[in-house]
Amino acid sequence: MAVENWVAKEIDALVAFRHDLHRHPELLYDVHRTAAKVAEALRAAGVDEVHEGIGRTGVVGVIRGQTNLSRRTIGLRADMDALPIAEETGAAWTSTVPGKMHACGHDGHTTMLLGAARHLAESRAFDGTVVVIFQPAEEGGAGARAMIEDGLFTRWPCDEVYGMHNRPGLEVGRFAIAPGAIMGSVDEVRITISGRGGHAGRPHATLDPLPVAAAVIQSVQTLCSRTIDPIDSATVSLCTIHAGDAFNVIPRDVTITGTVRTLREEVRDHIEARLTQMVEGIAAGCGAVGRVDYIRHYPVTVNHAAETEKAAAAARAVAGEGNVTTDMPPTLGGEDFSFMLNEVPGALINIGNGPSAGLHHPEYDFDDEAIGWGCSYWISLVRQRLPLSAA
Repeated sequence: MAVENWVAKEIDALVAFRHDLHRHPELLYDVHRTAAKVAEALRAAGVDEVHEGIGRTGVVGVIRGQTNLSRRTIGLRADMDALPIAEETGAAWTSTVPGKMHACGHDGHTTMLLGAARHLAESRAFDGTVVVIFQPAEEGGAGARAMIEDGLFTRWPCDEVYGMHNRPGLEVGRFAIAPGAIMGSVDEVRITISGRGGHAGRPHATLDPLPVAAAVIQSVQTLCSRTIDPIDSATVSLCTIHAGDAFNVIPRDVTITGTVRTLREEVRDHIEARLTQMVEGIAAGCGAVGRVDYIRHYPVTVNHAAETEKAAAAARAVAGEGNVTTDMPPTLGGEDFSFMLNEVPGALINIGNGPSAGLHHPEYDFDDEAIGWGCSYWISLVRQRLPLSAA
């Protein structure tokens, strides 16, 4: 198999670049150093156009092939931001920023796409245009949406768009993908139960919101088990509860927060409606007031069928037939690449990260051995989707 010769030659420099990003993690849209490093490297590689500040701190590079008879353009996307987690890897390249680390491998994602961009700018062995997209704020900030709203696909229209994410537990050198819904929607729920506070020794003179909150929490557990088709995947997790500050005072309000994850937009709509109905109804039945603030963050990530097969074909050319899985089970984790897939046909593929700690874990680290495979995948995808022979 086939890590590209160019990639193999440049692997030490790419690993060093990844380690530098890892030492200097940045959160959400505050990725100024990372974005500047990416833009600098793209310019040094001879990329035709480099645009900074897209969606606040995103970077876009435009690479033109030897010919453009097809007049086709594909987009390749990587995310750049880190997480507010204290690193515990003990690696020589460990984070130098207290409380921040690359715990999801975005340093690796950025490096792999940058390596591919450097090779594509050098070889130009394709017909058409490649747009490389380096995105901020995937970890909860909807940076993909921000870039789209800032004109990503109107300024640089793409016929197809592709993303890649590392997957702990999948052997390095292997890829996994599937058509359809592969990652869940991500929604935030804030429930407020309001009663009437007062002295804990005179509960009859109050309207205690805590028993109402307890009834709500118990009832919410039936939303998925009793109102949704068992074939559909969904979860409602209530994760925090806060009420009062004193042991002898019945509070006026209880606040509960949680998250909802689904794999179909229709199920998402159903849960929002039924959850609101349930909270308001239970509270009203007890004489209290219930309110639900339902905040939609990321939509379901849905791979387009044709583009999924195209991505798989590119991975097979690199890793071999037996090292590409095309029936990867979905997960209820979220991914804001979903916004891009809602705009342009495309697919998100997973690349093996070996037996590492899980994503978002303080002992997680991206496996440098995956860099060559990821760069080679991107190059293979461009050659297959924009072949010179088609000209």
